Amino acid sequence: MLYYLLVPLREIFFGFNVFRYITVRSGLALVSSFIIAAITGPLLIRKLAQLKINQNVRTQKEWTLYEEHKGKQGTPTMGGIMIIFAVVVSSLLWADIKNKFVLLSIFSTLWLGALGAIDDYLKLVKHNTRGVTKGVKVISQALLGIIVGIVIFNEPAISHNLDMPFFKNLVIGLGIFYIPFVILVIVGASNAVNLTDGLDGLAAGCVIMVALTYMALAYVTGNIKFSHYLNIAYVPGAGELSIFCASLVGAGLGFLWFNAYPASVFMGDTGSLAMGGAIAVVSVLIKKELILVLVGGIFVVEALSVIMQVASFRFTGKRIFLMAPIHHHFERKGWSEPKVIVRFWIIAALLALLSLSTLKLR
Repeated sequence: MLYYLLVPLREIFFGFNVFRYITVRSGLALVSSFIIAAITGPLLIRKLAQLKINQNVRTQKEWTLYEEHKGKQGTPTMGGIMIIFAVVVSSLLWADIKNKFVLLSIFSTLWLGALGAIDDYLKLVKHNTRGVTKGVKVISQALLGIIVGIVIFNEPAISHNLDMPFFKNLVIGLGIFYIPFVILVIVGASNAVNLTDGLDGLAAGCVIMVALTYMALAYVTGNIKFSHYLNIAYVPGAGELSIFCASLVGAGLGFLWFNAYPASVFMGDTGSLAMGGAIAVVSVLIKKELILVLVGGIFVVEALSVIMQVASFRFTGKRIFLMAPIHHHFERKGWSEPKVIVRFWIIAALLALLSLSTLKLR
């Protein structure tokens, strides 16, 4: 929005010309979204507390880590509203609002945020322990995947091939099967982030690392010189997604200000589904889908730990981990919550650096 207001003013004063640059607007988007989250945070937390939308910790009989987590009882939840609001407002302020990729990313974030909000509302306000059923949740996520997949499939600037990280000439063409692949990426990523959201700041910190990585990847993908130099797919207009990713980083940092241990607010499904889905949509739009497995390695391991635990118990009656998702396994091993969080952040940062190295290691 401000892009169309400020850039024409360069005719009056040359200084306004800086707003043409994606790098400048990305920086402003990051700062703006952080400020928006930081300002709205206390207001939202008070409102959630007044409405009694609070975390319910399972009883000691139900929850092995009850003693470690009982202090979380009553903490306001649905803080993801803060993240979504900051991302959407900041993106609309600084990105090219005519850019179809930015609009699709915002639409996807709102879609999954609404799904998560309904789930949180049913669980926390209506005291429906099931919330949105797993079937309805997956169908809703898959429906978004179909919409995004169809848009991409009909977008001439985006190929239906998969570029393999670390390999220069290895490409897999999917054709019409690219749409089911998009569905898989969106459903998988949104649920994986949701599973990771179990400790104070864990999911938010890891999402920030991933969003920073995709901010850089989106920029080089949308720049014809850099993309040709790096031998990666060039997607015209994808550079504007750097601003969306920057907004996600800023919003995540603003939320983390309140969610850092000991948390004053939790994001709930409202935030985790939206953040995971936002990253997934960006990854397919800029043709860096498979890198998501690497840069989001924490989320992949968290999801796999649950799948392996359930499968092992169902077929053998034995558990692989002391508890799943895997962050609870390490708590049961005696690691304190802050230690688990910081060590997972360190791994996420290393994976982000390794993912960026794939641009040259080809």
